[in-house]
Amino acid sequence: MKIHFIGIGGIGLSALAKFLVNDGHKISGSDIKQTEITNDLATNFNAKITIPHHSDAVEGVDRVIYSAAVRPNNPEYQKAKELGIELLSRKESLKSILCKKEVYAVGGAHGKSTTSAMLSSLLPESNALIGAISKEFGSNVRNYPNNKVVFEADESDESFLNSNPYLAIVTNVEPEHMEYYEYDEERFYNAYRNFLKLAKIRVINGEDEFLGSLDMESIKLYPSKDIKNIEFVLVNGEPHTKFELLDFGSFEVFGFGNHIALDASLAILSALELGKSIDEIRLNLLNYKGIKKRFDVVQNKEECVVIDDYGHHPTEIEVTMKSLQSYKELRGFNTLNVIWQPHKYSRTMDNLQGFVECFEGVDELVILPIWSAGELKVDIDLKGAFSRYKLLMADSVTKEDSTVKVFKDGHIIREYKEGLISAFGAGDITYQIRGEA
Repeated sequence: MKIHFIGIGGIGLSALAKFLVNDGHKISGSDIKQTEITNDLATNFNAKITIPHHSDAVEGVDRVIYSAAVRPNNPEYQKAKELGIELLSRKESLKSILCKKEVYAVGGAHGKSTTSAMLSSLLPESNALIGAISKEFGSNVRNYPNNKVVFEADESDESFLNSNPYLAIVTNVEPEHMEYYEYDEERFYNAYRNFLKLAKIRVINGEDEFLGSLDMESIKLYPSKDIKNIEFVLVNGEPHTKFELLDFGSFEVFGFGNHIALDASLAILSALELGKSIDEIRLNLLNYKGIKKRFDVVQNKEECVVIDDYGHHPTEIEVTMKSLQSYKELRGFNTLNVIWQPHKYSRTMDNLQGFVECFEGVDELVILPIWSAGELKVDIDLKGAFSRYKLLMADSVTKEDSTVKVFKDGHIIREYKEGLISAFGAGDITYQIRGEA
């Protein structure tokens, strides 16, 4: 088929496009602007890319798949409807894309991208569809000539219910994306129940309050007693975690933190269920190199390290802050400065107190304008809410010649040249902190 993607530059939709190329389909797509992702699709997947959206882009295609950010007034959406072309949301498209696959689906509030990438390392002869770039294979997709798929399953719009899981991992459950669930917690938790019921094999974090209460046959990991002797070490200046799991012996994995050991343990238990030997698992885990934008070391110099992190929820930021403090001590740095780009007005308001508390221990906090992600602007007094911190309200940042520069009203108001610097957010902060914006 000829399949066109509206919003193909997104990490999730681009993964589906690449995956469908491997299944023999011809793809095209459009987005608001040209990016690294759209360039990759054009160069390596022979995709015709239209920038920006234009109604002509859908002519002659058999199916149109659109991202959650696309509105009915989009010119390509309207043209496809006018021409009678099949229109599917990303969520709806999963049914046909995954229906004949043996899917190993990874869900949860936090850690699902990391756990998906780790499981992909443990199952090297499998396809992978991940909501992040795995550094092991340099993409959010890995193609392999069989029907086995490691899939990062998204709860934000209940699309994980269309993922056809043979095996389901759930790392943890925490109310998020509640605007989709109309702030109905029962509906939110039922979505997770239904996701797990779909799977033949379930691997879950038994110490999560919700997951631990479920009455369904599962392999349960109890991190506080099943994972022992966690140790953080540096390998060529990069973070690694060593740990012991049950009676399987010791393991080593890229990344820092107890949460890294937990994610790896869930992946290990899943790989065992899928027939991998413990020795094979131990060796393959070393192939995991982390994922882009998760504790991502973008500058590693003796006097200054810069880390990019996708954390955009207080729970994620809090655990990463603990890892940053450990890394700071091991590297012998005196300072930890953080740049935060809040993501979505709704998330910032719903979790404001959590955000205020999660940056404890930072020497200086830089707050950038909220990344709207398409939401209407809401006035939030971030300067007042974060008054306990040594605070800088700024417009943007960049990195030039190993120096992170902070801008306000077109002027540099701070330069960081030493110590540990970390950026948090799911917007364009990842390009700013790399000097690519």
